[in-house]
Amino acid sequence: MENYQARIKKAKKAIKEAKYVLLGGGAGLSAAAGITYSGKRFTDNFAPFIEKYLFTDLYSSSFYPFKTQEERWAYWAKHISLNRYEIGATKLYMNLFQLVKNKNYFVISTNVESQFEKAEFPSDKVFEIQGDYSYLQCEKGCHDKLYYNESLVKKMIDKNVDCKIPWYLVPKCPVCGGEMDVNLRKNQYFVQDEKWHESDKLYKEFVKNLEGEKVTYIELGVGFNTPGIIRYPFEGATYRNENATLIRLNRDDPDGFTENENKTIGFTEDMQKIVADLLK
Repeated sequence: MENYQARIKKAKKAIKEAKYVLLGGGAGLSAAAGITYSGKRFTDNFAPFIEKYLFTDLYSSSFYPFKTQEERWAYWAKHISLNRYEIGATKLYMNLFQLVKNKNYFVISTNVESQFEKAEFPSDKVFEIQGDYSYLQCEKGCHDKLYYNESLVKKMIDKNVDCKIPWYLVPKCPVCGGEMDVNLRKNQYFVQDEKWHESDKLYKEFVKNLEGEKVTYIELGVGFNTPGIIRYPFEGATYRNENATLIRLNRDDPDGFTENENKTIGFTEDMQKIVADLLK
């Protein structure tokens, strides 16, 4: 791997000369921005839940089989509030906007905290394919409407006693009367509403224009949890297009396919620093 400054120089050139830029954001991007799911941020905000349920981090705790809906929503209200409503636009996301705002770009992200929206990326240029903490849906997906949850989440937190909310705040589906869930892709019941389908259409239309064009793919903190959404498609598109460059910011897995070795610029360094240096 070339030295850091050489890679920064090549990456800046690739972005400047690109006709199109496609950003792909994964969990590592939000972690680098400070939205971490473990460590001090977790222990400071979830002490009662850690004591009661022995939780170790926000990711694994989101799969905990709570015995009651009152307990389940006490947890999820705090989870949603901390990651969606209690944090503003982070510097890393704002710097990313400055990096691409004058380019013909699009964003696909598996993150669900609405950070791109907060950093002033236009909604018609962002596809949050895995859902959004801001919305609830029918747990069984009986209909395709989503429900904005900020007001309800605040009420749940205000009324939380011993990691439980009152029964009357437990959300129920207004159509089938069943349980509600957070709009996150975790099973076959994930609701894709009208906005989701419009974003999907815009993304596919953008990708159609890239064939043979001078394209720079910028992959940010994308691991192997769901590689078929961003990592593998970006690799394949880079391989098929001789005019494409892949910039991969990944602490653990910066390298591309062997076939893309000369078209991939990999970074393992601190993501905040890399993006700041690309702006200089």
